[in-house]
Amino acid sequence: MKKILVIGAGGQIGSELTPALRKIYGQDNVVASDLRLNGDWVSEGIAEKVDATNVINIVDVVKRHNIDAIYNLAAILSATAEANPKMGWDIGMGCLVNCLEVARIYGCAVFTPSSIGAFGPETPPDNTPQDTIQRPKTIYGVTKVAGELLSDYYFQRFGVDARSVRYPGIISNVTLPGGGTTDYAVEIYYAAVKKEKFVCPLPEDTFLDMMYMPDAIDAAINLMEADPEKLKHRNSFNVTAMSFSPKTIYHEIKKHLPDFEMEYRVNPLKKAIAATWPNSMDDSCARREWGWNPKYNLETMTTDMLKVLKGKL
Repeated sequence: MKKILVIGAGGQIGSELTPALRKIYGQDNVVASDLRLNGDWVSEGIAEKVDATNVINIVDVVKRHNIDAIYNLAAILSATAEANPKMGWDIGMGCLVNCLEVARIYGCAVFTPSSIGAFGPETPPDNTPQDTIQRPKTIYGVTKVAGELLSDYYFQRFGVDARSVRYPGIISNVTLPGGGTTDYAVEIYYAAVKKEKFVCPLPEDTFLDMMYMPDAIDAAINLMEADPEKLKHRNSFNVTAMSFSPKTIYHEIKKHLPDFEMEYRVNPLKKAIAATWPNSMDDSCARREWGWNPKYNLETMTTDMLKVLKGKL
């Protein structure tokens, strides 16, 4: 039985990945950790306070719980990291280096999310290939490219079973956005359900790859369960489920809520970041090498988001 450590269990992905892992592997086999012990994940299983920038914290938990797989979700998202690049680097890279070193010494596997932020303006924007130029213009993107390379190095040099996916924007009905460029695609649903006019920070024709959280959780777990002999692109796989613009999602929501209104008040920073990211990605390598197959598209996601948020709000 696997013994799993989730770092960043209180974050957007961690708060939903943790219960999914516990359901599969058992509560006693998944240790959830974060800087602050608050949230349902604390009372529903084993929880530890861990500062992942301190390697001793990680070593202590790995040794005490006999951990053999680490899901490293520690990161500062794109727009937030631009306000404090040093912090973005220290957390994005510092935590990863620590996890890889612990994995090297104690024989753990490591999952770390990469992102569409790993691409840049020189990258082909449509049907972005798996293997292509990566010259990001944000500190968030720089940490993701460096993380992909470092994870591959630890696999090739030390045999660390490091794996990752390049997530697109992730849309969740559980946790609120945390400062990402694609967060508008979460905020717009909340505004619609609250019957508020939504102020969109991106131009109406800005296409970006997106994914509903249940698919994002499946991607992480399924990749870590995949046969390592079949993996050629360990770090990192393109994965996506849909590509849409603010105008597209607005009209999809209006099918359910005809009175919903939206206006544009473009945020220059977020516009500039989004302009360097792909319009759509080619995820055929993930489909071929480990069976990636998302369950949700824009229509089915919108139906589910509105249903859940109406009950929640």
